[in-house]
Amino acid sequence: MMRKIYPLIVLLCCHLSLLMAQQQSRKQENLQLISQRPATAWLEAFPLGNGSLGAMIFGGTDTDRIQFNESSLCTGTTDSIGSYQPFGNIYLRWGHRDTSNYQRKLLLNNGIQEIRYDNEGINYSRQYFVSYPDQAFIMHANASRPGKINVEIMLRDVRSPEIQVNGARITFAGSLRNGMKYEAIVQVVHAGGQIQRTDSSLIIQQADDLTLQLVAGTSFKPFSGYHYLGDAPHARLSAQLDKLLKKPFKQLQSTHYQDFSSLFNRVTLHLGNDLSNPVTERLSAYSAGKSDLGLEALLFQYGRYLLISSSRKGGLPANLQGIWNDELKPAWYSQYTTNINIQMNYWLAEPTNLSECHFPYFNWVENLAAVNKQSSDSALKVPVGWLGYNSDNIMGGPSKWRLHRPGSAWLVQHFWEHYAYIRDTVFLRQRAFPLLKELVQYWEGHLIKRADGKLITPDGWSPEHGPGKNEGDKRPYPGASYDQQIVYDLFSNYLAAAAVLKTDEVMREKVAMLRGKLLGPQVGRWGQLQEWMEDVDDSTDHHRHSSHLFAVYPGHWITPLETPAWARAAEQSLLARGMESTGWSTAWRINIWARLGKGNHAHEQMQRLIRPAVAAGSGEKSGLYPNLFDAHPPFQIDGNLGYTAGVAEMLLQSVDGEIYLLPALPDAWPEGYVKGLKARGNVTVDIYWSDRRLEKAVLNASHTGIYHVRYGRIIREFLLEGGKPQVINL
Repeated sequence: MMRKIYPLIVLLCCHLSLLMAQQQSRKQENLQLISQRPATAWLEAFPLGNGSLGAMIFGGTDTDRIQFNESSLCTGTTDSIGSYQPFGNIYLRWGHRDTSNYQRKLLLNNGIQEIRYDNEGINYSRQYFVSYPDQAFIMHANASRPGKINVEIMLRDVRSPEIQVNGARITFAGSLRNGMKYEAIVQVVHAGGQIQRTDSSLIIQQADDLTLQLVAGTSFKPFSGYHYLGDAPHARLSAQLDKLLKKPFKQLQSTHYQDFSSLFNRVTLHLGNDLSNPVTERLSAYSAGKSDLGLEALLFQYGRYLLISSSRKGGLPANLQGIWNDELKPAWYSQYTTNINIQMNYWLAEPTNLSECHFPYFNWVENLAAVNKQSSDSALKVPVGWLGYNSDNIMGGPSKWRLHRPGSAWLVQHFWEHYAYIRDTVFLRQRAFPLLKELVQYWEGHLIKRADGKLITPDGWSPEHGPGKNEGDKRPYPGASYDQQIVYDLFSNYLAAAAVLKTDEVMREKVAMLRGKLLGPQVGRWGQLQEWMEDVDDSTDHHRHSSHLFAVYPGHWITPLETPAWARAAEQSLLARGMESTGWSTAWRINIWARLGKGNHAHEQMQRLIRPAVAAGSGEKSGLYPNLFDAHPPFQIDGNLGYTAGVAEMLLQSVDGEIYLLPALPDAWPEGYVKGLKARGNVTVDIYWSDRRLEKAVLNASHTGIYHVRYGRIIREFLLEGGKPQVINL
C-alpha cells in the first residue's frame, strides 16, 4: 500500500513547494521577456542555463530549434587558448504552420521559458528550463486535448559525427583536436501514444504529453592544472539520465523552480512604469524617447538572471558570452579577457546578493595561478607570485597577444571583495590572503624608484592603447596610471586583510611604507586625471577603455568625499572620453559615474546602452540585441552584467567605511524601492524613496556592531544587532 501512496506524497509535496515558490515570485513585478513570434535568428532566441549547460530557445511552431552549449567544450590547451565551441542542436518538427495567439516568454524569476499558441482549435504549450540540481535541460510539452502531441525529435552536433538512436534515447559523441571527448544524449518520456525510431530521430505520435531531457558533457577536469583531461563522459551522462527517469516532470520542475528563485528573488527593484509589451517594442520605444523605467529595472534583473544561469558552484566562470555561443570561431575566443571583461562579469556578484555565483571565478583564478607558476614560458617566470597574459582559456592556456603584468593583481581583488562583503575569515585566511601576499611580494621587488623617490612600475600599460591615440602601441610606459592604481589597490587590500587576520606585522609596516611612496594620481594641463606619467593625454581621445580611472571604480583610491580634487579630474577625463562607446565600455562608465555621485550622468550612459544594436541601414552598434544581449558589438555578456553592477552602485555604496544610501540617484527615478542589496560588512539593505528623497532604509547586519550610514551630507552611527532588521530614518 505504501508503495502506491509514496509517489502521490512526493507529487503533492512538489506541488505545494511549487505553489509557495510561485507565490514568492509574484512579489517580483513583471520580470518577463516577451515576444509574439518565434525567433528566426540566434540573437532573438531567449537564453537558459544552469552554470554549465546553456540553451537558446527559438520557439518555432513548425520546427523548433534548441541550440545548446556546455561550458567546458574548448579547443585550447594549457599552451594555446583555442576557442569556446557550440555543442549541438535539438530540432523538434511539430508541423504546426497555421497558428494564432502565439506567445513566448522568459520568466526571469524562475529561469523558465514558456511558449503557447493555438493550432486547429487546440492550445499547445511548452516549458523549458535547465536544472542545476538535476544537471539537465528539460522540455515539457502538452496540449489541450489528449493524444495531440506529434513530433519528430532530432539531435545534431555542429561537427557532424554519427548519430545513434537506441530505445528512447538519441546520442552523439566525438572528440576535439586537443583530445577532449564530448557527448550529448537526449531522452524522451511520453504519456500515451507511440514512439518510432529512424536512423537519426525519434518520432512521437498521439501522445498526451511529452518530456524531453538533455544531458551533455566532456572529459574536461576543471581546475586540475596541466592534467585537465579525464574519462569520457558517457558513463556519467547515462547515470544522470537513469536518475531523471525516476523523477516525474512536476518534481523536476519544482526542484528547479525552488533552486533558481531562491537566488533570484533575494533582490527586488521597483522604479515604476511597468509594461508587458514585447521586449523589442519596448526597446524601440525607449530608444525613441518614451519613458520605460520598468525596462531599466528589467535589464538590471536580467543581468542577475544571466549570472545565475552562467556561473554556479562547481562549474566554470562566465566567459565573454556567458555560456552561450553559436560560432566555431567566436570573437576573442569567447574565453576570458583579464584587462576588464572577466572582472566586469563579477562586479554584480556581491552587491546584488549572488555571492555563491562568484566561486567559479575564484576556482579559475587559482587554477590559472597554478598553471602559470609551472609554465615553461620565460615571460611568466618570476621569483615570487605569478603573472598572466591578457586572454586565457578554461585550462589556463593563453593568447600571447600581450603580457598583462598587473592583471593577476586585478583578478585577486575579487577575493578581497568577497571577504569585504561576506566577512568569511576562513575564506580570507585560506584562499584570499595567500594570493594577495605573494603578489605584494612580487611588486615589492618589481617597482623602481624615480629621482624624487616615488615608486613606479617600470613597464606600464594602459589597455588597450598608447599615447596619441595609438591603438597598436605595445611599448612599455613606466608609471602608467593603470598599473600604479592596481598596485595601490593590491597593497591596500593586503594591509586590510593582514589587519583582520592579525598577522604579518613587520611586513605590513613595510608595505604601508611602499604604498605611501607610490606615484599617485596626477592632474594634467586640461584638468584631467593623467593616463600616463607624463602629461601627454589627448582631450579628443575617445578610447573605449577608461583604464586610468580604475582608482575610481572598481578601486577605492579616488572618491568625491576623501579625494575631491582627484574626483573632479576623473570627471574631466570621463567627459573627454565622450558619451558614445562600446557596450561593456558604456557599462563601465555607468559604474564610474555612479561612484563619483553623478546619477544623471550615469543614467545618460544607461540610455546609451538601452537601444537597438541593429538599426535599419546603419549596421550594428553598441546597444542591445532583440533578446537584450549586450552588443560590443558583437555580443558580449559583460555589458549586461556591468549594467547591473552600475545600477546597484547608483542605489547603494559601501566605501570609506560607510554605507551610503542613494549616492547617485538620477532625476529620472523620483520614486521607487530596492530590497536585498548587500553592503560591505555583510549588511542586507532595503531602500525606499519618493520625491527623489530617502523615505527609509532597512538594514539587516549579519554581525552585531556599529555601522556608519550616510545619506547625502547626513551621516549617523547605528548599533545593529546581528540578524535583526532595523529601520533607519535619516
